[in-house]
Amino acid sequence: MKLETNTTRARFRAITDNAVTLLAVLATFLVIAPLVAIFVYLIYRGYSSLSLDFFTRIPKPVGEKGGGMANAIVGSGILLALASVIGVPIGIGGGIFLAEFGRGTKLANSIRFTADVLNGVPSIVMGVAAYALIVSPHVRYMPLLGHFSAFSGGVALGIMMIPTVCRTTEEMLLMVPHAVREAALGLGVPNWRSVLSITVRTASPGIITGCMLAFARVAGETAPLIFTALGNSFWSTSLNEPIAALPLQIYVYAISPYDEWHKLAWAGALVLIVLIVLAVSLVRYVTSRGVLKGAS
Repeated sequence: MKLETNTTRARFRAITDNAVTLLAVLATFLVIAPLVAIFVYLIYRGYSSLSLDFFTRIPKPVGEKGGGMANAIVGSGILLALASVIGVPIGIGGGIFLAEFGRGTKLANSIRFTADVLNGVPSIVMGVAAYALIVSPHVRYMPLLGHFSAFSGGVALGIMMIPTVCRTTEEMLLMVPHAVREAALGLGVPNWRSVLSITVRTASPGIITGCMLAFARVAGETAPLIFTALGNSFWSTSLNEPIAALPLQIYVYAISPYDEWHKLAWAGALVLIVLIVLAVSLVRYVTSRGVLKGAS
């Protein structure tokens, strides 16, 4: 009787294990399938419009065939670089303060709460806020204010990056064992140097992952740029002038009544998602090395 009971339990456990494994595989498929479907459809609709001109020429006037999005690709690079320069240092600095210097303080709790709220704020609200603070005001002797510009677009995207980078940095630093900090302090290393040279370096793979996730998030944003960068049909690399960007150019082409522009919009969407996939792949490469291998 006891042997039969053990056999029944073993069969039940095996069935349960197989069922849960099947559900996990099904869940994985349901997550991946939409991405694969979108990517395949973008290749189907946009690959035919990709050419050398697409990456080297600016848009042509309505009615003329050809042209490309070279200015939008360069503009997106400028905007994302500016956003990273603004968002990454501030986000990492905020995360270091929360994890190392402000534990349990009211200021740290306020910063943490603000970061969590900003993570849930719609991007169009960020765009409106940047418009009100940078584009709308006219301040004498401050040429970057009072008009649409690449600077205002980069600021809007940079503000969107800060919460993700800040909270990720905090969580990664909290994962560093206290023994690492105590060993450094026991050798007489100042606290600030211990944090920068040992703790941050140990958690650097996870911090880099958070930065790249924030970068991937803002790379496809359109709403903030409508209120800040505005867009530009010509070459422009100045931070003080309106600038083109891939999401903006795709939006303009997609809502137009011209079939040629629709084809370029599909091609632009394909290029944009490929860039995002490459960023996510880089994240996977970093995380595959281990979260806390920065010191090794």
